[in-house]
Amino acid sequence: MSSSMLGYLGRNWGWIVLRGVVAVLFGVLAFVWPGMTLAALVIVWGAYALADGVLALISAWQVRDQGGSPFWSLVLLGLFGIGAGVVTFMWPAMTAITLLMLIAAWAVVTGILEIVAAIRLRKEIEGEWRLGLSGVLSVIFGVIMFAAPGAGALALIWVIAAYAIVFGALVIGLGVQLKQYAPSHHAARA
Repeated sequence: MSSSMLGYLGRNWGWIVLRGVVAVLFGVLAFVWPGMTLAALVIVWGAYALADGVLALISAWQVRDQGGSPFWSLVLLGLFGIGAGVVTFMWPAMTAITLLMLIAAWAVVTGILEIVAAIRLRKEIEGEWRLGLSGVLSVIFGVIMFAAPGAGALALIWVIAAYAIVFGALVIGLGVQLKQYAPSHHAARA
């Protein structure tokens, strides 16, 4: 990854933080509203996946490399998030097991793409471990969801809420860390 890519990431750190904030808000909402029905969970999760996908696409466009190419792992993450959100809205009456499998698949794919992004960033910045850890957390969460599809709805909501809050906090931390790589910030330090 070039230093200009790092500059783009630094300059657009706010989009990364916003993505984390959306995840934390979703998690808090799920904890505050634990008695939500499955239909409400589907709608809230669909909105989260859609918002996360849109923010990932915006980030991909904002952090494109020197040749003008977007950061492809963010593009894939964005498209998958938007797709998962759209599927959720198209079939809101899906069963709990179907929702669980959709969330699990989204978490595993998101986690793998975040791990790939962290590996790309490891020689460029300190603190890339936050993105890698959020990716590992996403994969573990997805695997657990695949392994225990019969979990109760309330337990499912709490697991999803806890995951979203921890994931969001890690992404916020990464975004704040990237702020130091903004080109204007380097100029001010020189």
